[in-house]
Amino acid sequence: MAKEKRKSKKKKDKKKGKKNKLGVKNSLVNNINARKKKGKSRSKKKSKISKKAYKKMQKGWKR
Repeated sequence: MAKEKRKSKKKKDKKKGKKNKLGVKNSLVNNINARKKKGKSRSKKKSKISKKAYKKMQKGWKR
């Protein structure tokens, strides 16, 4: 009796970023947009992001 080789089907694991409680990949822009869609946006007064950090982030966006 010959042993049959079993071919195991391996799923290709694509590297995906972990999703947070909003259901989006962790990034500042994704978090802001997800909060907007859910209606949980913060006012500018209660913002957790400094103006300086936000401007620096915008410079990195491709236009």
